[in-house]
Amino acid sequence: MNTIVERLDGTRYDLEELNIITRDFLVSAPSYRHENESIEGRPGAIDLGTTEDVRKISCSFYLKAQSMDTYARERDEVFHIFRSNEEFYLTDMRTPYKRWRVKCSDSFDMDQQRFYGFFEIEFTANLPFAISTLNTLMPDFELYAQDAASSGIGLDWSNELKYVHNTSKFKILNAGNIEVNPRYMPLKIQYKGASNNLSIKNITTGDVWSYTKTTSANDTLLLVGIRSTKNSLSIFRDTNRKLITLAPGWNEFELVGTTGIFEIQFDFNFHYR
Repeated sequence: MNTIVERLDGTRYDLEELNIITRDFLVSAPSYRHENESIEGRPGAIDLGTTEDVRKISCSFYLKAQSMDTYARERDEVFHIFRSNEEFYLTDMRTPYKRWRVKCSDSFDMDQQRFYGFFEIEFTANLPFAISTLNTLMPDFELYAQDAASSGIGLDWSNELKYVHNTSKFKILNAGNIEVNPRYMPLKIQYKGASNNLSIKNITTGDVWSYTKTTSANDTLLLVGIRSTKNSLSIFRDTNRKLITLAPGWNEFELVGTTGIFEIQFDFNFHYR
């Protein structure tokens, strides 16, 4: 069993290579915050909805220092690796294509036994979903996807697995088991080309995003989170102010209003409970 820690700046720590051995990696089951309302004279309560809460991950490690003399230095390196002034990614290498964005829930101590140091850490994932290490626009995506296919991450080749299109009808696979929602997940949709009253329709979800003006062949529209821009300038007021989400599985799309050669691409990661 091994664990990878990756900082937001891309610095990657293979714990096994650093003689930090993973003894256990336990991910809690999803937890939920239920909202309800009680009304006098009515039995029970009215369900007002449910929100998924943060996830907890409990890990047990031990450090095998090179010697008693180097123990303190290597212990301090452990503290540096797991510093939680910012979030970082944690990957259980038994599922190498999924990772969690976490912080340490609290401080931790190391139990020194000669040149061994035993310690346990509880992590908190504020977004309670694992995130794929695959990104739809990463170089050699298809090659990595074929390698990951046996890892249970939901890849499906029943349609053409691509995320850059130049036709008005196409399908996009969300291989995760969670809806990709740009309100709180990274999703970038880029359209480059001429159009007039462009609409991007996700027929699967019923979502429609539309732009009431025109674009030329060299213009670029970007939908990033809740923002919409044309050539880096906001066009939010000229849209219908809606968002495109991606349901788990295949999403069928249709573009209306294209007036020439164009390209549309979808840039995102998959998410899993």
